[in-house]
Amino acid sequence: MGFICGFSIATGAAARLVSGYDSYGNICGQKNAKVERIPNSGMDHTHRKYVFFLDPCNVDLVKRKIKSIALCVAACPSHELKTIYEVQKFAEKNGSALCLYNLKPSEYSMHSKASVLCPKLPVPESAPIPFFHRCAPVNISCYAKFAEALITFVSDNSVLHRLISGVMTSKEIILGLCLLSLVLSMILMVIIRYISRVLVWILTILIILGSLGGTGVLWWLYAKQRKSPKETIIPEQLQIAEDNLRALLIYAISATVFTVILFLIMLVMRKRVALTIALFHVAGKVFIHLPLLVFQPFWTFLALLLFWIYWIMTLLFLGTLGSAIPKGEFVEFEVSGPLQYMWWYHVVGLIWISEFILACQQMTVAGAVVTYYFTRDKRNLPYTPILGSVNRLIRYHLGTVAKGSFIITLVKIPRMILMYIHNQLRGKENACARCMLKSCICCLWCLEKCLNYLNQNAYTATAINSTNFCTSAKDAFVILVENALRVATINTVGDFMLFLGKILIVCCTALAGIMLLNYQQDYTVWVLPLVIVCLFAFLVAHCFLSIYEMVVDVLFLCFAIDTKYNDGSPGREFYMDKVLMEFVENSRKAMKEAGKGGAADSRELKPMVGGDEEVTTLHEFHFCFLPLSVFTDCTSSGDAYVVCITQDILLFLFVCLPITWIAEFLSQMRPSSVKVS
Repeated sequence: MGFICGFSIATGAAARLVSGYDSYGNICGQKNAKVERIPNSGMDHTHRKYVFFLDPCNVDLVKRKIKSIALCVAACPSHELKTIYEVQKFAEKNGSALCLYNLKPSEYSMHSKASVLCPKLPVPESAPIPFFHRCAPVNISCYAKFAEALITFVSDNSVLHRLISGVMTSKEIILGLCLLSLVLSMILMVIIRYISRVLVWILTILIILGSLGGTGVLWWLYAKQRKSPKETIIPEQLQIAEDNLRALLIYAISATVFTVILFLIMLVMRKRVALTIALFHVAGKVFIHLPLLVFQPFWTFLALLLFWIYWIMTLLFLGTLGSAIPKGEFVEFEVSGPLQYMWWYHVVGLIWISEFILACQQMTVAGAVVTYYFTRDKRNLPYTPILGSVNRLIRYHLGTVAKGSFIITLVKIPRMILMYIHNQLRGKENACARCMLKSCICCLWCLEKCLNYLNQNAYTATAINSTNFCTSAKDAFVILVENALRVATINTVGDFMLFLGKILIVCCTALAGIMLLNYQQDYTVWVLPLVIVCLFAFLVAHCFLSIYEMVVDVLFLCFAIDTKYNDGSPGREFYMDKVLMEFVENSRKAMKEAGKGGAADSRELKPMVGGDEEVTTLHEFHFCFLPLSVFTDCTSSGDAYVVCITQDILLFLFVCLPITWIAEFLSQMRPSSVKVS
């Protein structure tokens, strides 16, 4: 990517980008070389430093550029020029000729083709774009058509203008609400530590009541509609009533199956919710000892912003790269040969380095949290664990991060290509091709999410053991499979808690926005400012709470490794926090009580990572999944039940069973259990 940037600058593209050039290939603000067969090329534009378009509002929506002749001028029109006489007067007074070069200012009003050779009237007031020397209209209303093409839900210019005026009038309120969302996100990160236990059980109760209530209402509506006499229904509406009754039955059965599955999952995972609560509590302590973790989203966003600016500048350089090719009486710059594909590599670099920067953040957070977890006396923590983690990342683990981000890039690029093909063929492909494309896109998206999660845990394993990426990924995968149900609990309960936290911040910010914007009477439409504020609030909440989620995931992997290799005996003491220690002690007491009856004294303690319980539960869940799926399909899929049942059987054979076998195989590979007297 450095070579691409340097090559585009060295071949003169930087000068064409910054200074601009006219339609004849002349760079504004300097002397130019002659281009063969182009009469107006090779001109001296030392005193003409700005690019002026004869028709700046003629925008090509397909190629996303201005379809107009470009000239180099000495000054941009500082006021609107309504007639050709005003254009002539402006040229004579300021020495800035706005018509084609072969037409003298004194001939503007007398030439028969002045309407073609001179700018389109009226000439809008323009000002040069900073650093890029292009004359741009001060009033951007002429780009309304282009804006409407981008904002498809706006069909009326007046609506667009009112929305923009609403944003401009309420910019102070928008800024204040954005700061409010930032403060609320930081406060929520502190509060979660103290209310995690109550919050989890409140959510559990609400989910149970909601699923029971929804299922009950559906069955009540079905029974009520079934008992209603058919004689009172108009014959034309009889078929509609029967369809509605059948739809209610399908919804009620589906809701019942969902509620039963939900209860089974909660029944299996009810004891594992305690681990999620403990991890959230410890995560709050991590932020107290490592407060700089809160600012990690800022540094990551700043690094991404700087890289994106560099990437866009290089892309603009590539857009002006190439040799002058005559196109009639004008000139266009085109790249021939292998160099014309450089921008493809530049796009790959955008994905790879963006993922690399995000992976560096994950590795930095993982290193700092690992340092906190495996320090027995938290009062003796290093002075700057985060800077120490950054130092280790730069010295030892850049290759690990680069490999992990490259794997994500290899999955993301095919998905983006398929999405592009799907958009280009929209409305042209048949139903089968559309279904296959969507299926491939969905599978690649799922694979990308799984690899992202595995990579994050691989970085944690690297921070603990200082092993390479592949070894760390293998170790992390073994730990995660051994703790499959705990991982599922943390990722469902924990992520749902954090999602509700994001919704809470958005709702509070939106409520404050409605109250403030309601008293602002200087504009008519304040929907767009409120939408902007809500989107920003969700983005800020996501950035902060994703760090919290990352810390919880790292703590869980540390906890799993700690309980795998330590048992609390002398010489093998745990590193974990007191809250997690209480969880382990409670688990041991439950195991000893379950083992009473003659075998308690010689009972082996199952390691905290995995066990036969997880494998057995996976067996039970998967074999319950198949009959439930078949029953649901038979009752709700209608004529397509054969296809749906076939899909369920294939999913069971090629997804559920292999996962169970892998979990059982890995459980057999664990070290032997630890004897407890």
